[in-house]
Amino acid sequence: MSAVEWNFDGLVGPTHNYSGLTIGNIASAKNHGAVANPKLAALQGLAKMKALHDRGWKHGVLAPQARPDMAALRALGFAGDDTAVLAAAARDARPILNSVMSASSMWAANAATVSPGANTADGRVHFTAANLNNKFHRSLEHPFTSHLLRAMFSDEKYFAHHAALPGGAQMGDEGAANHTRFCQAIGERGVEFFVFGAYGFDPDKAAPKRFPARQTFEASTAVARLHGLDAAHTVFAQQNPAVIDAGVFHNDVIAVGHRNVLFCHEHAFADPRRVVDELQVKSNHGIEVITVMDDELPVAAAVCSYLFNSQLLSKPADPLGKLTMVVPEECRQSELVWGYLQTLTTGGGPIDELLVFDLRESMMNGGGPACLRLRVELNEAEAAAINPGVVLCDALYTRLTAWVEKHYRDRLDETDFTDPNLIIEVRTALDELTRMLRLGAVYLFQR
Repeated sequence: MSAVEWNFDGLVGPTHNYSGLTIGNIASAKNHGAVANPKLAALQGLAKMKALHDRGWKHGVLAPQARPDMAALRALGFAGDDTAVLAAAARDARPILNSVMSASSMWAANAATVSPGANTADGRVHFTAANLNNKFHRSLEHPFTSHLLRAMFSDEKYFAHHAALPGGAQMGDEGAANHTRFCQAIGERGVEFFVFGAYGFDPDKAAPKRFPARQTFEASTAVARLHGLDAAHTVFAQQNPAVIDAGVFHNDVIAVGHRNVLFCHEHAFADPRRVVDELQVKSNHGIEVITVMDDELPVAAAVCSYLFNSQLLSKPADPLGKLTMVVPEECRQSELVWGYLQTLTTGGGPIDELLVFDLRESMMNGGGPACLRLRVELNEAEAAAINPGVVLCDALYTRLTAWVEKHYRDRLDETDFTDPNLIIEVRTALDELTRMLRLGAVYLFQR
């Protein structure tokens, strides 16, 4: 049965803002306090989805989290009606208020880790929602993420769902941003590649010193066990601690893979030779590795441009098997990065096309094209079992664009967080969205 890779993009939420919540994310810290444009952010994301859909790639949409997270504020002792709770949080605990307003679920690569049926012991597609417990604002996401994924992929014949991993920072899991699958063809058995930043239970082993390692070895191995992966087709690699300290908070900021191609910086991994050797052995020497050397492109340039936070896509019906690379506009604005990309795509290698998108609103908060999507490999039967309401088509794109234009603000900063009208606006919008996407009552305020 033929299979293809689907990309489920996160819809940017109505409270998209720049609160600078993430230590280690240079763009997020740099733009702290800037005025955000939620409407433009959502429309930029939708435009990327639509353009790729028009080229023949399969897309679906992930609904945003409901924010502000009033349940979290009440669990932390803030009482009264919504207006009183927001006012008290703004007065007494501003960082907490900013955290419960976060629209970070837009970065769907952090939603979960997904293993296709071709690799799992029971032949089903497995999902494990990421606990994201390194940051308070993101640790709030996984209960809804699990509920949402079950509403989208509900047929237990084809899909298996696992709760987020338990525990604290020692079991930190950041989802597909640190996970890649390699195979000769979509739908065939391949190698699952997990990248971690540190060992949660062994502080004596190498770890970053400036910024936290968000993914642990222990979390990666736990997800592999839950998904029933064969050790003979699974590789675990430590991210280079030095690049984490340079602002590479996830592996997808320094490496990207698709099908049988790994595109990475020479400093991406702590032991790059062992990593490549193990990947080659476990893939029967079927992976083509494109390594960017530091003298070609320093890590700092990669972080600023988000070159590696690109999408690699197999061209539909391309007999040569060439790949398209989706990059943010920031890559074109860098003379050094753009020059490298011209050489890359004209050199006869597997990547021969570039698509550039303006994702400035997302990029200012530290997330590019790869961050905005969750990859799910599906064969024909599995694809037919998806909730049809979340599958992107021309009609849904038109409806979603009109929905954003109707409900989203074009200006939002921290001074707006105590506006009681914002809650009403968000809930009205999300209630309409769930009907549009046929999700049912997935939000707490609906139940």
